[in-house]
Amino acid sequence: MKTVLTLGLLTISNIFMTLAWYGHLQLKQMPIFAKLGLFSIVLISWGIAFFEYIFQVPANRIGYQGYGGPFTQYQLKTIQEAISLLVFVGIVTFVFKTEKPGWNHLLAFSLIVVAVFLVFKK
Repeated sequence: MKTVLTLGLLTISNIFMTLAWYGHLQLKQMPIFAKLGLFSIVLISWGIAFFEYIFQVPANRIGYQGYGGPFTQYQLKTIQEAISLLVFVGIVTFVFKTEKPGWNHLLAFSLIVVAVFLVFKK
């Protein structure tokens, strides 16, 4: 149960992270946001990132072995990076519709999946 909860919270966290880090790049298409300066965009991104932390911190607490969870810190970080890339590809491809992943991106992400496998090896 803690595994599923941790993975779910990390996924939600990474959706907010991707929107905070890259969503502002899409705001130029909306007239109300097109004229905002960098400082305003930073404040909007911080507001979105707040929700990232609402899910990220509990995910790490619930998932960490030191609090009774199933994962080490190395495992949590590696899982988070893999989820981050999956969420990023999904959002850029299907929500922003700005780019499609190429063979080189898919190969690179596959190597990250290998890294996740390796981090769980004793």
